[in-house]
Order: sequence, then C-alpha cells, then structure tokens
Amino acid sequence: MSSSGGYEKYITMAASVAATAMVVRSVMSELLPYEVRDLLCAAARYLRSRVSSRHTVVIDEAEGLSANQIYDAARTYLAARISTDMPRLRVSRVDETQGIMVGMEQGEEMVDVHDGVEYTWNLVARDNTPGAASRAAGTKARGRLEIKSFEVTFHKKHKDKALESYLPHIVATAKAMKDQHRNLKMHMIEYDAWTAVDLRHPSTFDTLAMDKKLKQSVMDDLERFVKRKDYYRRIGRAWKRGYLLYGPPGTGKSSLIAAMANYLKFDIYDLELTEVKSNSDLRRLLVGMSNRSILVVEDIDCSIDLRQREEGEKRVRSSSTGEENDDKVTLSGLLNFVDGLWSTSGEERIIVFTTNYRERLDPALLRPGRMDMHIHMGYCTAESVRILARNYHSVENHAMYPEIEQLIEEVMVSPAEVAEVLMRNENSDAVLQDLLEFLKAKRKLVGESKAANENGNE
Repeated sequence: MSSSGGYEKYITMAASVAATAMVVRSVMSELLPYEVRDLLCAAARYLRSRVSSRHTVVIDEAEGLSANQIYDAARTYLAARISTDMPRLRVSRVDETQGIMVGMEQGEEMVDVHDGVEYTWNLVARDNTPGAASRAAGTKARGRLEIKSFEVTFHKKHKDKALESYLPHIVATAKAMKDQHRNLKMHMIEYDAWTAVDLRHPSTFDTLAMDKKLKQSVMDDLERFVKRKDYYRRIGRAWKRGYLLYGPPGTGKSSLIAAMANYLKFDIYDLELTEVKSNSDLRRLLVGMSNRSILVVEDIDCSIDLRQREEGEKRVRSSSTGEENDDKVTLSGLLNFVDGLWSTSGEERIIVFTTNYRERLDPALLRPGRMDMHIHMGYCTAESVRILARNYHSVENHAMYPEIEQLIEEVMVSPAEVAEVLMRNENSDAVLQDLLEFLKAKRKLVGESKAANENGNE
C-alpha cells in the first residue's frame, strides 16, 4: 500500500515539474525577446555539451548566400549508404538521364562507421522566418523559410579524427561519385565564347579498334597523369599533359579523344582556331576552360598557318616598338598556353592535337614538354578487325577470319572503311562475306595501280 502511494506521489511530482516547465517556457516565449531566448538556449546547449560524452558537428545547407559544399557532399555520400528500411525516405531527380536519388527525411537517423568510429547522422530543419534562431546566429539565406542541416554526432574523443579524416573522406568520396556519374560536356566556340552541349559519344577503350599494347599504354599514361598532382607541384610544372594523334583519315583519332574523355570523365573543349581572331581572344578562351578537361585542336596542320613561327612573329611585331601585336593568332600565342606562363591558368588539363601529316608541323609543336606522347593511329590490323566485328556483330571467331586477316596484311584499309562495310547487313555471315569481297576488290585495285605506275616509269 505504501509502495503504491510512493509511486503515485512520484507521478504527481513529475507531472508538476513538467507542468512548471511548460509554464516557464510559455512565459519565456511571451515575455523574453527572441535574442534573449536564443542566448539562453545556446547556453543550455553549451552546458549539455560540457557534461555529455558526445560531440556534434552541424553542417548547414547554406553559408550566407552561398551553398555549403560540405552539405552537398554529405547528401551525396549518405545517399549511397542509406538504408531503404527507414520509415521515411526522401527521393528526387533533377536530370532525366540520372537515376532516382534517395535521401534522408527530416527526423530520421542513420549510422555510418568509418575507421572504427561510429557516426550518427540526423537531418534537421530550422525556422528562417523573422525572430527565428537562425537570424540571431547571423544566417542570411534570403527567400528560404527553413534552413536544413545535417548533424553528425560521435564520441567527443574522436573529434580530431572526425574533422581531419572523416569529413575530408566524405568530400573526396562524393567528388568521385559525382565525377563518375555526371554528364560530360562538349564545348565549342560560338560568338567568341564557349557554348556547351552534352557529350554522348559512345566510344570507349573497349570498343576502340586500336592495337592492344598501344591502347593499354595510353590508358596507363592517363591513369598516371591524374594521380600525380603532388608530383607536378613538387617539380614546378603545370599539371597538364600533351598528346599528338597522327595518322591517315578514318583511323580513329576522334574516337580515341572521346574514349579518353569517357575514361577520365573530362569535358572536351573543341578549339577551332579559324574561329579565333587574335592571341588575346585565344588567351581569354583558354583561361575560361574548366579544370579536368581536354583541349582538342583537330587537323592543326591545316586549321591555320602555324608552321613558320619566325615568319609569323615578324608579321605581328611592330618594327618601331618590338611589341607583339594581338591582331593575329600566332604559333607563339598557342605555345604560350601549351607550356608558357599561361599554361598554369588551370589544373589537370589534357591537350590533344591531331593531324593527318605530322611532317607538316613546326618542330616547336613536337618537342618534349609540349606533346608528351605521340600516338600513331594506323590502318586496320587483324586485331582491330576482330574488335570491330565484335562491336558490330558480337562475333568472336568465324571461319572467314583467316582469309580476312591475310587480306588485311596485304592492303591498307582504315577502321572507318571496315566499319562502313560491317554496317551494311545485320547478318554476320553475310556482312563478313561483304568485307571479304571488299578487301579483295581493294587488293585488285592496288595491284592495278602499281602495275600502271611501273609501266609509266618504263
């Protein structure tokens, strides 16, 4: 009986305390200015933090008028790790080419473990209307009725690890995820400025009709380049890499560029030099490129007269002052971006020149440090024919391959020519027969041409 009476007394006391707390809160809300209320709340949070073993980091959605990059990174990072068993989920999609993004809903909680430490995440929202705590804290996110934040909580002994290891890990992981899935862009010159369209070229190193060893050497070189930021900084060189692609028309130079872009997830900037009026315009365009991009100058030997550097410089220098005139695009103007002072205007950039005739280029373009890797794109080999047949008809082996490969050794045919024949028919047997006849006709034509030349020389 006494036990029952003690329990009732305890319940009565608890109810009285709760009622008193509600009255005090109501009085504070009505009588105290919001600034004082916010200060009291902040003091209460501080006292709790001093006696608690837990530590919390708040990541606001915005910092002043700017988006908080760490908030965006955390949202991307958590979306890949969130459990779909949560009672409430938030889903979104801002691009029809992307999948549905699953995220946390306000009030939900999830746990992430990194380097042996457990981190608890919550998504909260604060009122941003006049008189709200966010105003007292100096938040100025205009036009927003609420400010969202991620709160990550962990044992306070791991605070240094959270700030120095965990959060940088989240930022780096989110960046890699976005780079992997973002839409690539092709930038071209329009009205003296860059304009972008989506780059949807399907070429990859798997589909590229190219010598296997050469293909692997290009991939290895690209991988080594993107991992050497600290190395380039240590040796005092701009973080860039130059490639010269040369060979006959139709040998896959453009396809290789697209494969490089898809492999690295780099945007492409297609520089048509005939559209650029002066060196100053050229500098403005090149400085306007983003990092992690590929600058492409196709058919550089015929896009503009850049072969004679000395003559070009004489044409654009004033005899009275000796100063360079920016009225024309010159080879020196281009080279200043390739490896001069202007080459340091961006990071992680690749420069690709293509030509059908390497011997026509000025030696200044070819020296080491400008075009670091020269890649010859040649005629079809037996290996490249097999790659094309696999791409177009999913054929790995065929009875006609030995004869086709023998003919490939005897005639010079480009991958573009082989691809055109392979697209004529959807039946693999019929299309390979067409290719065989095409190669025989090519061999006959070459033989007749050679005989005619021999007769002419006699």
